[in-house]
Amino acid sequence: QLQLVESGGGLVQAGGSLRLSCAASGRTVSSLAMGWFRQTAGKEREFVSFIAWSGGTTYADSVKGRFTISRDNAKNRVFLQMNSLKPEDTATYYCAAPRDPFLSGPYLVDDTRYTYWGQGTQVTVSS
Repeated sequence: QLQLVESGGGLVQAGGSLRLSCAASGRTVSSLAMGWFRQTAGKEREFVSFIAWSGGTTYADSVKGRFTISRDNAKNRVFLQMNSLKPEDTATYYCAAPRDPFLSGPYLVDDTRYTYWGQGTQVTVSS
């Protein structure tokens, strides 16, 4: 059974950076597609970024050019490097994995396609 644990959240000023980490156990990340989502109170969960089994990456328009998703197979972790943070990036961030390792196309932004979720890590960006 795949388990995911996020870390690295915190409080940062606008313009600052944070690196989120998602540690996987039970499966190797090299065999998985992985995504990052975020959610604020009262709003639906929002797609942030995705890394395919092949290594290809996808980003929401709101974070493109500022966030970078990567994978360290040796550490069995997926990372989300967040630069030039804005107050509107404030949210709880979740890493997730779909049951289908070949998830692609419009489905990769659909959180209902993801089976495994971490507990979330809070990111707060002050203005």
